[in-house]
Amino acid sequence: MEFKDYYAALGVAKTASADEIKKAYRKLVRKYHPDVSKEPDADQKTKELNEAYDVLGDAEKRAAYDELGARGYQRGQDFQPPPDWGSDFEFSHGSDSDFFADLFAHLGKRSRGGGASHAGAGANAGGFQMRGEDIHAAISIDLRDAYLGATRTISLRVPRHDENGRVVTQDKTLNITIPKGVTPGQQLRLAGQGHVGSGGPGDLYLEIQFNEDPRYRVEGRHVYETVPVAPWEAALGGEVEVSTPSGTVSVNVPAASQTGRKLRLRGRGIPGEPPGDLYLLLEVVLPPAATDQARDLYRQMAREMPFNPRAH
Repeated sequence: MEFKDYYAALGVAKTASADEIKKAYRKLVRKYHPDVSKEPDADQKTKELNEAYDVLGDAEKRAAYDELGARGYQRGQDFQPPPDWGSDFEFSHGSDSDFFADLFAHLGKRSRGGGASHAGAGANAGGFQMRGEDIHAAISIDLRDAYLGATRTISLRVPRHDENGRVVTQDKTLNITIPKGVTPGQQLRLAGQGHVGSGGPGDLYLEIQFNEDPRYRVEGRHVYETVPVAPWEAALGGEVEVSTPSGTVSVNVPAASQTGRKLRLRGRGIPGEPPGDLYLLLEVVLPPAATDQARDLYRQMAREMPFNPRAH
């Protein structure tokens, strides 16, 4: 089988930091996700990206992979695990790749007297310990939760080893605290809630997503809210009550306002240091001409208020 260059797959240098690797992976996996990508090989590309990040996103796996690269293997060359990697430690992998399997299923301790252990790995009775994989998932909240904070209960299906050492899955329920001030795309880290490994469990990363709400649009910490107003409120001006994510506020609508006018409420966006702003976008809504009286009023306006909006 061929040696795979995981760094090239993610488009990063071998000296890239963990954050640079994570950013590159997230950018590419969004680009090639089969649900949004029009690329014909999007599904295969996504699998390759996941496989590459599975290794480079974990410090212990990356250290072992880097050591293999230091032995002179190049992309496309035939690969066989070096015999001095040992076979007394079995790593349970989650990839369908033969290369990935052979790279880590045979990963073990050095032959006795074989030198230092891998960077970032721990020894247990002379063996190589591998930290469990991190879990990445998404959690959806309402915009109001970002203002006030919230608690959520989530269920995960995670692998574990049974009494016979076999890998089985079990359901895990966690109570999650959503701190106020979170923004879309932000990740919450729950230490030790990832997959189990011989060197300790990985972490759980939850990416914040906001439930869609036609009233609001979020840009960073700034919030844009559409506010319907009656024609007389827009024309004459005055105070109106507006329901916002942080509660009801009284807002002064300037006279002669039109649809699209923007009112800024400083500091009433998503909390933070500094907090965002809340922008109210006025939308003039006409009363329906559903009754004879309503139609008569519209006819009266047409007679007494000659107005051609297309002339302006």
